[in-house]
Amino acid sequence: MADGLEQRIVELETRLAFQEQALSELSDALAAARIEAGENAEMLRRALEMMKQSRGEFFADPSEEPPPPHY
Repeated sequence: MADGLEQRIVELETRLAFQEQALSELSDALAAARIEAGENAEMLRRALEMMKQSRGEFFADPSEEPPPPHY
């Protein structure tokens, strides 16, 4: 009976070690995903800011335009 109990304990310890390793890997993957999401959010913010700035170059205020040559 002691042999069976020892075998069960070894099996449980093995499972626990595997679960701890899996949990650590998941934690690392989550941390990497959060970092990547932050970087993507910053890139999107910059891209939107650049689009806002360039929009002004494409759509000039008509009151600031010189009159056409036929006037």
